Amino acid sequence: MSALPPARLDALLARHADVEGELLTARAPETYVRLSREFAELAPVVEAVKAYRGALAELADLDQLIADPSTDAQVRAMANAEKPQLEARSAELERRIRRALIPKDAMDERNVILEVRAGTGGDEAAIFAGDLLRMYERYAANQGWKMEIISASEGTMGGYKEAVAEIRGRGAFARLKFESGVHRVQRVPDTEGSGRIHTSTATVAVLPEAAELDVAINDVDLKIETMRAGGAGGQHVNKTESAIRVTHMPSGIVITMQEDRSQHRNRAKALAVLRARLYDFERQKQDAARSAERRGQVGTGDRSERIRTYNFPQGRVSDHRINLTLYKLPQIIDGEALGEIVDALVTEHQAALLASEDGGRP
Repeated sequence: MSALPPARLDALLARHADVEGELLTARAPETYVRLSREFAELAPVVEAVKAYRGALAELADLDQLIADPSTDAQVRAMANAEKPQLEARSAELERRIRRALIPKDAMDERNVILEVRAGTGGDEAAIFAGDLLRMYERYAANQGWKMEIISASEGTMGGYKEAVAEIRGRGAFARLKFESGVHRVQRVPDTEGSGRIHTSTATVAVLPEAAELDVAINDVDLKIETMRAGGAGGQHVNKTESAIRVTHMPSGIVITMQEDRSQHRNRAKALAVLRARLYDFERQKQDAARSAERRGQVGTGDRSERIRTYNFPQGRVSDHRINLTLYKLPQIIDGEALGEIVDALVTEHQAALLASEDGGRP
């Protein structure tokens, strides 16, 4: 592993000092919040840099002491005994700093458009899709995020054929982006009388919420239709044309939205989902062009890849990308222990980025 560049560390310390100074004079509330957030993020890294440089200075002193022929033999022995611990500490601090210096995905702080769809398995697939949606809802609540279902098509026996939700909260995309892919469940369905285990799938797509500046959508490319929303007889949805169907002609993407009583809000929600899908498509195209190898790395979001299996008879969940198996299925499906899988995926992703930045050297 190559040494940390001193100039980069100096720039980090200088930025920390600049932000601290700007905080003292910041008047606008939004500026103060932005600077406070940056200062809080820099503080632990700056502390690690100072400790790292202190450890390197101590190592240099020890080496000088050991190399000095006039050093007492007992003192030299103590220095040799202390050196491995100091080397280990400096190596750990270096790893911590390297992780902090990894370029962040510009979308990591974005809100999320979450799409869950039933795959193979009929009614059981729809029920499983509903289980996954509830898992993410509970996980989001544990993170202090807010989740709102903005479009849903229920299954005949429960669950969802398709559901789209918005998750709002700091760092939502950073934590959830590794959930994209095909999720597989193995269990005995409630409707199965013979006790036979069925295998079903559901597809999850996690898209960063795109701003209007990210994706330009021309009105001439849109076909917008209004209709009466589907619902139980006698409800308002059958009396007013509040539902919206938006077709993006160049891509063929169709978004139907009927969850809100307001036609205007349904239109806004449909355009938000469309914008996220178009932006995600462009991101994937750029990623593929940048490096074909990236498809094999954690967090590609490849929809055709089976990423995880939930085996109910054995009470286990296996993430196939990182060969991780946890026998905590009830806690994971309840959203409580999902964070353990997310943490492992984030760690693996960071390790891959570190190896890439360092040229693959150990």
